[in-house]
Amino acid sequence: MKLTMLGTGSAAVKNCYNTCFVFSDNNEYFLVDAGGGNQILKILDEQNINITDLNHIFITHSHTDHILGAVWLVRMIGQAINYDGCNRQFNIYCHDEAADALKTICCATLPASVTKHFGGQIAVNILEDGDMYHILNCDIEFFDIKSDKTKQFGFIMNSPSDKKIVCCGDEPLSEDIFEKASCCDWLMHEAFCLYSERDIFKPYQKFHSTVKDACEIAEKLNVKNLILYHTEDSHIENRKILYSTEGKQYYTGNLVIPDDGEQIKI
Repeated sequence: MKLTMLGTGSAAVKNCYNTCFVFSDNNEYFLVDAGGGNQILKILDEQNINITDLNHIFITHSHTDHILGAVWLVRMIGQAINYDGCNRQFNIYCHDEAADALKTICCATLPASVTKHFGGQIAVNILEDGDMYHILNCDIEFFDIKSDKTKQFGFIMNSPSDKKIVCCGDEPLSEDIFEKASCCDWLMHEAFCLYSERDIFKPYQKFHSTVKDACEIAEKLNVKNLILYHTEDSHIENRKILYSTEGKQYYTGNLVIPDDGEQIKI
């Protein structure tokens, strides 16, 4: 299985794309979020991923930097169904609030010839805490991350090779769900900025964490591999070095600071 980071930035970045990524295996794809705009179309094209191959899309929550790109995907998928004879089934997975937001935006901005496919070839699967789906030959459990702001879901993916991948969205992993990530093979965790720059970027006011915070959690939970994303972009060219240098003071496992477009073998 391969993980491609389509974007790695937080909401207001200008030098990279908003955080979203795709798991792929044998030409099947599971997209997680879609960023904040139609740049997602260009990024997918650069990765040689056809939109009509994205028949599994998970939206963590309804913030603009996660959901607006999905509106463009719905548009393009609807057009492929209407004009290109595409007969595939497309599944969108999200909780009720994100589903309402997505449908509201789509119905307000897209033609009825596209939105009529909701409930048909474009199925919006409403998630409840603990729901399980089988995607990419993996058992995936979706869970409520217990956010203090907007309702948000993450997931646990159990791969055929017995790898456990945990994604906790774009907020710090709550102590209430530490058990879900304990001893996992891969933890995907946000890190808004360096701890040394917390007074500049004020991550805690935004319900985010620093590199140090995320690494301390991963070390405490005996995580084997830690991927940090959803960062600021003030020094994007040196981000790998800066974040790795700080993170390795607190985490002894394999620390990955990906760039946009980077591929990771899971």
